[in-house]
Amino acid sequence: MKLHHVVLVLSLSVVATIAVASTAAIGERQQVMKSNGAATKSIMGMLKGEAPFDLPTVQKALATYQENTTKFVTLFPEDSKTGEKTSASPKIWEDMAGFLAANEKFKADAKAASIAIVDEASFKATMPNVVKNNCGSCHEAWRIKDAQ
Repeated sequence: MKLHHVVLVLSLSVVATIAVASTAAIGERQQVMKSNGAATKSIMGMLKGEAPFDLPTVQKALATYQENTTKFVTLFPEDSKTGEKTSASPKIWEDMAGFLAANEKFKADAKAASIAIVDEASFKATMPNVVKNNCGSCHEAWRIKDAQ
């Protein structure tokens, strides 16, 4: 009888650990996206001409994108497809190679932009494409709209 209790407790422990792991991955994904959102918000006023150009702020945003893309792709284990109000599309797991390629493109574009942007003119010529072609297209392809 005691063996049954031990097995039951161990089984419940494993299930709880798996649930916590998938919840943790979803929460970390959401934190990375909030960080990207804050980085984008810091430069949007400059893009709209509502704030003065500030190269250190731009470089910080681009560095944030690069750091976050490195971490982001590690946060999609099989057991994190649902729960915690995730807006991650099932397409991510159906086409993981495509998702990883989109992430690598974003990282490469952010790195290239960090080299190319040296003044306001190069910022306004380069940054809209980084945001639109990466943030916008990724949200379109890999995110469930209105999931939250």
